Parts: sequence; C-alpha cells; structure tokens
Amino acid sequence: MALKEYPHDVLAAQPIGAWSAEVFRRVVGALREQLAVEGLTQPHWWTLNHAAGAPGRWNRTTLVQRLARYDDLGTDFAHVFDDLAARGWLLEDAATGGMSLSGEGEAARLRARERNHRVHLRAHEGVDEADFVTTINVLRRITANMGGDGDLPD
Repeated sequence: MALKEYPHDVLAAQPIGAWSAEVFRRVVGALREQLAVEGLTQPHWWTLNHAAGAPGRWNRTTLVQRLARYDDLGTDFAHVFDDLAARGWLLEDAATGGMSLSGEGEAARLRARERNHRVHLRAHEGVDEADFVTTINVLRRITANMGGDGDLPD
C-alpha cells in the first residue's frame, strides 16, 4: 500500500501519542482477533509463552506480578489460569505451583504463535529493518522520557 508523501517539517510536528495509539489499536486488535480464533485472549497467550519458556519457574502469583503491567483490560488472571488448566493445556505442580504446558498446550501455543507471526509480518510490510529498529528505540526513549521503563522485558 502506497503512502502519501509529506514534507519533513509536517511529519516532525505530528502527535506521537495519536500515532502510537493508532498503531496499538491496529496491531493489538489484529493479534487479539487471531488469538480469538483459538479461543484465547492475550493473557492466555502470555501465560502459554511464559509456561513454555521457563517450565516450573512461574506460579500464579509471580506470573500475575510479571504480566499485570501489560494488561489493559483488567484481566482476572485466575480465570485465565483456570481456563487453561481446564482445557488440559496448563499444568501446575501441586507442591510448588510451578506452571508448565501439556503436549496439547504446546500445540495450541504453536498454532497461536503462527497466527501472531502472520500479523507481525503484515505489520512489517514495506518497513525497512533499520527503520523498524530506529522506531523501537525512539519509542523506548519517549517511554523513558515520560517516566516509564524503556528497557526491553526480560
């Protein structure tokens, strides 16, 4: 899709908040739409990824502490964990509460990952990698300037 060209000074005067909010709505909306095909929300997705990436490391309390900063929907994480457990996808160690995925949970995570990957590819169409990296660094700097954490998540 071709974009209309504008002079540098016109672009430099654009409101970063409005544009970053529009990108958020579009990208996150597309991701949420794809996750919904699997009957998942973003918090489901985050939980699956954390449990897969570090089996046994996260329990309900530590994972809520980790994920709450990304949640913009007032999610009841207990419901998310219970839902994934009821599906047989999320396993919790009875002694430690440590989370891991069942084989079915990992298969679901991989299906969702492929759907999300297609959204990421679409978002990156026509964007040079160097420009993308610059954009991320600019957004990190603005976040830090505004009192937030501009570092990448662990």
